[in-house]
Amino acid sequence: MRIYLTKRNRILTALLGSLLTVSCATTENRPSGATPDYASIVRSPDRSAADREADARRLPEQLLAFAGVKPGMRVLDIGAGGGYSTELLARAVGPQGKVYAQNARQRDALDERLQTPAMKNVTAVIRPFDDPAPPEAKNLDLIAMFFVYHDTTFQPVDRAKMNKAFFEALKPGGYLVITDHSAKAGDGATVGKSLHRIEEATLRQEVETAGFKLAAQSDFLRNPADPRDAPFFNMNTVTDQFALKFVKP
Repeated sequence: MRIYLTKRNRILTALLGSLLTVSCATTENRPSGATPDYASIVRSPDRSAADREADARRLPEQLLAFAGVKPGMRVLDIGAGGGYSTELLARAVGPQGKVYAQNARQRDALDERLQTPAMKNVTAVIRPFDDPAPPEAKNLDLIAMFFVYHDTTFQPVDRAKMNKAFFEALKPGGYLVITDHSAKAGDGATVGKSLHRIEEATLRQEVETAGFKLAAQSDFLRNPADPRDAPFFNMNTVTDQFALKFVKP
């Protein structure tokens, strides 16, 4: 049996096909909602030996889970350095996702890492901390700032402007996840250069002033035995570290 389409039906069929194509393309560019197997990401056989050694103190599986990184996300990694965390984020968001790796100056180690297959969805950007997002980085799902916030306390950075820039770069409901080395109560932002630490309460107050709301915090990086009186590179054990997750309402 043959089915004859009228001119009107042919037009409607074509329009429906176009709408389905647009819908599928839009869906592909959104976070899938599926939670990746973070353990498998960390165990990826093509990760470097140096990264695997760092895993023992960085606890990447727990960090990715706390941040809630999912396939398809668009992420800004602040203070990416040599790209240890950037690569983990890139693997977690997958080929449909995007990661912007921000540094205030060029990092040769990151440039070298960018040549690897795992970094195909990463773009490196050299921008100041208080204006970190390139023009195309809008409505982001996640901003990550791992062990870097304290550095901005002794550099020429306008932290109020920086936190506002984070807020503006995120979509409503987007997250800002920050980890850092914990300073003693009362130290505030005064020991960033000497001890490479910042008081958790001070950081939280500065971020919330920009409009963020605290969504979650975790103790997976805590070390109560740390006297918090020395920088991490002068210690035989890991520092006491905090993990905070803020949301843009």
